[in-house]
Amino acid sequence: MEIRSTTDQDLDVFVNTLFAAFGRFPETPTDGGGVWWSALEMDRSLLAMTADGRPVGTAGAYSFELTLPGEILVPAGGVTAVGVLPSHRRQGVLSAMMRHQLTELRSRGEFLSVLLASEALIYRRFGYGPATYTQRLTVPRHRAALALPRARAAVDAPAAVSDTGSIELLRRTECGTILEEVYDRYRRAQPGALSRPHRWWAVGAGQPPVSPAPRYVAVHRDAEGVPDGYASYAMGESETLTVDETIASDDAVFTALARFVLGHDLVAQVVFKHFPPEHPLRWQFADFRAGQVSDDTDWLWVRLLDVPRALTARGWFMDGELVLDVEDPFLGEHGRYLLAVRDGKADCVPTDREPDLSLDVSDLGSIYLGGTAPSTLVRAGHIRAHRPGAAALADALFRAERSPHCLHWF
Repeated sequence: MEIRSTTDQDLDVFVNTLFAAFGRFPETPTDGGGVWWSALEMDRSLLAMTADGRPVGTAGAYSFELTLPGEILVPAGGVTAVGVLPSHRRQGVLSAMMRHQLTELRSRGEFLSVLLASEALIYRRFGYGPATYTQRLTVPRHRAALALPRARAAVDAPAAVSDTGSIELLRRTECGTILEEVYDRYRRAQPGALSRPHRWWAVGAGQPPVSPAPRYVAVHRDAEGVPDGYASYAMGESETLTVDETIASDDAVFTALARFVLGHDLVAQVVFKHFPPEHPLRWQFADFRAGQVSDDTDWLWVRLLDVPRALTARGWFMDGELVLDVEDPFLGEHGRYLLAVRDGKADCVPTDREPDLSLDVSDLGSIYLGGTAPSTLVRAGHIRAHRPGAAALADALFRAERSPHCLHWF
């Protein structure tokens, strides 16, 4: 078997092989674009070929920027389109492609890779760990009243409780540039967020509102008229209004957009598809039980390809030292590192000191963005703490300034 890189001429073979791996057929492209594979980077894709030249597996990668704690932007390979024909599964094809791909990512100088896992059992063995989470929030219209607390009148109340902007209702076809610009400003400040390259918007790749599927968009503008948030939505069956995503520069903008969609006429319920697990909106309902959470699941999975580079790249919010003993079984690597944080910056160097924590590289990926507490993984038996207080110190060190969240589908 051969693993080879692809070119633009391989697009049809790549797509057909991938769809065959999942027992499906490609949808027909439209003039407006919108098929997800129109954004594939064929110079970053791989085909697994048999000795007689038949394609049996695929793996791709996108060139993204990932926002780390501290509003730091770093390149990250976005792994996608991974599949093996049913006739060739459990024969080492997937492992060979994953190993080849990780080698290529490193050769590009990337120290992180990310993916959305179709099955949670598959990717941990390749060193990926779930790092951000998302939920679906369903709100019955008759219970959707917001009642902000009296503290909003206080002089020192946060800006989240007041809004001096306005909302304009547009169609998706009327505001592509606005969506692109607002999302880009948002993702630069949100830990765990991924960039959406211009090409995605230009060809309408992905899911709404990136794709040209019909949507209404509530665009929020600040007091000066500058767009600083939006909610993309459509009406579906059973009088359900579904919000694809809500992008907001701050909590006040999010609340204003939520109030807009929750107040829509002739709606039985409003569904927020990608709701941040720790968002304060649920506390703003007059009826605390109004919002029903479902589909609480992992979203972005993270893999570290260079532990010292990754740990020194992100921002930190307290001082401290930890010795991390990191095992990478898939690549057959092992390292022990002294992580020393001072004034928001970290040094990470090999050390012979006794470890504070021993962990798999996949667990390091899970805690890297601050969305999973190290102590949780200690309690689960994933991470081993070698001294009292090590887990608590790791919790404090790895926390982010805000919970990581990723909306982008790829």
